[in-house]
Amino acid sequence: MLNPTHLRTLETVCRTGSFAVAARELGYTASGVSQQMAALERACGLVLFEREVHGIRPTAAADQLVERTGRVLAVLGEFEDEVRDLAAGRVGRLRLGSFPTASVRLVPAALAALATDHPAAEILLEEGEPRELAPMLVNGELDAALLYEYGHVPQRWPEDLVMVPLLHEALLLLTRRRRPADTGEATARLPAMRTENWIASREGTDGAISLERLCATAGFAPAITRRSNNYDVVRQLVGAGLGVAVVPALGHIPDERVHAQAVDSAPAHRRVLMAYRRANVNPLLQPALRAIRAAVPRNRPWLAPPQG
Repeated sequence: MLNPTHLRTLETVCRTGSFAVAARELGYTASGVSQQMAALERACGLVLFEREVHGIRPTAAADQLVERTGRVLAVLGEFEDEVRDLAAGRVGRLRLGSFPTASVRLVPAALAALATDHPAAEILLEEGEPRELAPMLVNGELDAALLYEYGHVPQRWPEDLVMVPLLHEALLLLTRRRRPADTGEATARLPAMRTENWIASREGTDGAISLERLCATAGFAPAITRRSNNYDVVRQLVGAGLGVAVVPALGHIPDERVHAQAVDSAPAHRRVLMAYRRANVNPLLQPALRAIRAAVPRNRPWLAPPQG
């Protein structure tokens, strides 16, 4: 394979007509230029110079090689620029995973910021639950993912994942508002809800397991009559008087028909984290983490910075 440095030196030698002048221009010694040209002749199997007593004369082969060298070096220069952009994260691809609530509340602002700062980068989004996304991280199918864990449902994440805490959410009890101006108490005590019908997420999900364990701690088993993984659906059902529910704060949108109270229990919380493989060196990874952190709501009720 021809050495691009030797091609650049050839171009300079042919333009100046001298090893010595080319050496001064390029910052080499004349001997160094001579050695480069000898190596180039060996590599391409051509005689590039007629060596005379008082100098050198480029051969026709050298002139033809220089004509082609310009195009090659121009393409190589563009390639080097692309490599520098890739290393700086200005271009490239990041595959981000997210659970649905974060896809609504965190991801859009983060992706918009990344698009502004890295307009040539490609950011792909894959949505799923943590138990689906974590294996995709380990297998290299994703570069980073937003995950969660409930206080009553602790997770054991794969050891080769770096877990970055982003947000600590309270769990909120949603009930139908009795009077428009009624605010009630700031916190909810679950034992008072033992006779209510409950709306929960799909059976076997971490949200449903968390609800069952919260109610068990309060001394009863919830009578679950409806299930939905969509918090908008859950809120509408509660507003229609069809049951009560516990949802994480990030999934709650104020509704005049629904009264929300933080559940009065220490483990009644959910942590949101960003995870990535420890060995992942994607240059877009840290910009993505900064963008996600900047998208986390500040000074909002029931949402707090990471604890611990």
